Amino acid sequence: MRTMTKSQMTLFLQRRKRMDNIKYAIEGILFAAGEPVKATKLAVVLDTSVDEVNKAVDELKKEYSENHRGFNIIDILEGYQICSRPEYYTYIQEILGEQRRQPLSNAAMEALAIIAYKQPITKGQIEHIRGVNSDGCVNRLYERGLIEEKGRLDAPGRPILYVTTDTFLRCFGLTKPTDLPPLDLRSLNLETSQGLQLEIDENGENIVAENEENTEQ
Repeated sequence: MRTMTKSQMTLFLQRRKRMDNIKYAIEGILFAAGEPVKATKLAVVLDTSVDEVNKAVDELKKEYSENHRGFNIIDILEGYQICSRPEYYTYIQEILGEQRRQPLSNAAMEALAIIAYKQPITKGQIEHIRGVNSDGCVNRLYERGLIEEKGRLDAPGRPILYVTTDTFLRCFGLTKPTDLPPLDLRSLNLETSQGLQLEIDENGENIVAENEENTEQ
């Protein structure tokens, strides 16, 4: 095994010190930001490359994992965010005194799935797929910050287009919307607690909706 010369060792230590500075600067920035920060922005601020930013973040993730830290760095939208580990949520909730939010209904989850896979999409298109009025579902998803408005459709009435948000990605552990698991539209067969049956034909186009019960959505 070759040994380093004095100059090589000096260069190695300088590079190691530089990487440590970048790494802990990123840690401080992400901690203070409290929201996703793009890797490109970190690279500009720290006067380094995106590759070095990614390498530094990988080292931080490894340190957090090996030392069983209570937080981790997640990848989101070509950037990073520091988040508490989900297994400690109950303790954090107790300290902060937050009330547990009521979980989303089956109907709201169904609407969210439609938006996630078909975005951008209008409320009218969501209702066409579900076969029922979806005002309540869309409003609840919007209030929870899981969806947001993204312009308007160039059609009569110019209806609002909806897309999922960064909050949606964080909640479902996704980096970007395209990370959603593939959906086989040919075999899609959804049934809600209200008896709504949705079927998509073999071309994945025409949707047949049959509401067996007249219930409020």
